[in-house]
Amino acid sequence: MTSYRFPARRRAAAAAAVVSAVLVLAACGGQDASTAKHSGHGADPSASASGSTSASASASAHNAADVSFAQGMIPHHRQAVEMADLADGRASSAEVRTLASEIKKAQDPEIRTLSGWLTAWGEDVPAKDAPAADGAEHSGHSMAGMMADDEMAELEKASGKAFDTAFLKMMVEHHEGAVEMARTEQSQGTHQGAREMAGAIVTSQTAEITRMKTLLGQ
Repeated sequence: MTSYRFPARRRAAAAAAVVSAVLVLAACGGQDASTAKHSGHGADPSASASGSTSASASASAHNAADVSFAQGMIPHHRQAVEMADLADGRASSAEVRTLASEIKKAQDPEIRTLSGWLTAWGEDVPAKDAPAADGAEHSGHSMAGMMADDEMAELEKASGKAFDTAFLKMMVEHHEGAVEMARTEQSQGTHQGAREMAGAIVTSQTAEITRMKTLLGQ
């Protein structure tokens, strides 16, 4: 039987076509691998989801100390803001009026943040109209620095230098209570945001205590 041989040119063309096809397939495979590497495809999706869930859980994790801190600091801050509001029209010192404005500006947003955390955690947000006496006995212990109703009434009646002195003395005590609560959160809480807020409260209110004591001549 006679064998048939392709002409040399046809054999060369066929060989070139095979080589070209091999190169194309290799290029496609490399591109797919590269794309998978850079786009995240090809990675274990369960590992990625697990990492994301773990990070989210870590950021939102909280305990009883965090709840106590938020539920206690809300009425504490509200009373500080109420005291600061009284300075307008009563304080004779520009420094006292400025300090009162700064206290309100700092603590109003923190009240909103604390309320948001409690809502997210499924916990009760203290009522706005709750009397100071209720807040002062939060979670079975006295809330440090809270003013009694009669003290608030006396401050409301004061004006001029008498108001300045009473305001500064009361706010020093109030801030010292907030710092104590914040330090407890720092040592016992687990929620990252709450611990960071507690640290900010310690820093800012400690500085304001020093400032107020200087105004009092202490």
